[in-house]
Amino acid sequence: MERLGYPPMPWQRYVLDVALELDPETRLPAYREVGLSVPRQQGKTQQLLGVMVHRCMAWQRQNVIYAAQDRNHARKRWEDEFLTTLDLSPLNGRYRTRKTNGNEAIIWRATRSNLGVTSNTTQAGHGPPLDLGVIDEAFAHKDDRLEQAFSPAMVTRDMAQLWWASAGGTEASIWLNAKRKTGRELIEHLWATGEHSATAYFEWFAPDDMRRDDPATWRATMPALGHTITEAVIRAELEKASDDPSGFDRAYLNRTRKAVPPQDPNVPKAKWPALFDPGSQAGPDLALAIDVAPLRDWASIGVASAREDGRIHVELVDRRPGTEWIVPALVRLVDLWDPVAIGIDVPTRSPAGSLLEELAEAGIKPPEEPDKPARGDLMVFHLAEVVSACGQLADAMKRGQLAHIDQVPLTAAVNGARTRPLGDAWAWHRRSAQIDISPLVTATLARYALLARLPLLAEAPYDPVANIG
Repeated sequence: MERLGYPPMPWQRYVLDVALELDPETRLPAYREVGLSVPRQQGKTQQLLGVMVHRCMAWQRQNVIYAAQDRNHARKRWEDEFLTTLDLSPLNGRYRTRKTNGNEAIIWRATRSNLGVTSNTTQAGHGPPLDLGVIDEAFAHKDDRLEQAFSPAMVTRDMAQLWWASAGGTEASIWLNAKRKTGRELIEHLWATGEHSATAYFEWFAPDDMRRDDPATWRATMPALGHTITEAVIRAELEKASDDPSGFDRAYLNRTRKAVPPQDPNVPKAKWPALFDPGSQAGPDLALAIDVAPLRDWASIGVASAREDGRIHVELVDRRPGTEWIVPALVRLVDLWDPVAIGIDVPTRSPAGSLLEELAEAGIKPPEEPDKPARGDLMVFHLAEVVSACGQLADAMKRGQLAHIDQVPLTAAVNGARTRPLGDAWAWHRRSAQIDISPLVTATLARYALLARLPLLAEAPYDPVANIG
């Protein structure tokens, strides 16, 4: 890379140091596959060129094939970038070039290794055995046809490697999204067991709970920041994307770009920012609520509490993967806070309904007499109450009667919420939302439970002696 005019940045050195490790016993590459997912303009293409040139110059008769979005893009990059870079470098003269359409190759004189291009078809890679296959711009590949074409050509080559690289794609980037998911699972497995797989996976991206406008997010996400990119440039890019930040998120935070549905008129999300109060907190009288996402992959506990100024404080208390944690956590919170009530939505076929039995075993039950609840009793919502709770929360947002502390999962749930009609009214629609809206559902239920149960608990008990005469 230094000879090509691109001295490797620290992140590139790290990737190369790991991805090109040799097994100490076999002296063969430790990894058969290398996955690289980084934001745009981080130096990915220059790194891939360095890997391919290194392979061609260091070993005899290596067959290296490069693929991009399609054959035209691959040929353009091969000729306009790769070949131009080589011709302007001290390596000029060590290779000859064949530009015949369909038979392009940069052939190294000393090793007889060659670097060619291919198309994104099931026939790609057919022919001579393949030593190094590089799939660039993986976001554009709709399926695994290229990988399936490359892999059989590599099985007889002991030193073969498949490299793929890309910034984040869209929901249509099926192959890339599956590769990223698998890569993250391999990393989790490595951390948990210490067992290395035959795949080396590297990824820099910003999870949804990291703010796009925070320079700390940029520094954690863009490894070329401070080397070939400046914060001023990224700030300017963000300003240009103010109307639709999803493009910025994909390009510079390496997030998958998702389709944005039309705005739901029932959700007054434009009012949410004005309800932010960093000093707001729950008071002594509060209600809790629980909710579970449709796939049961996330669950949330929320709280609502009345403030002295009449506004209702809503907050996400906890949100974690799975559901096994929620009842034990709720039991601890009940012991700690002595809530007015605990809300749960059952009539809308909420996934949280499956927790009723476990809650009862933990001592969290509905009151025996509905009109005489005690503190900490479970409030199992009726359908009419769910509808009222949703409408009342929306009205409270419009009237400025809520307060929150701008927690990312809760704010994201408000922004991504969708509704569904129930008669002439509506309720939150978990399945049509782009993200997990359980934080918003818990705030909705907790607020309603607080306002419904607190007056009942505040009524003074009847004293027959005091009422004589």
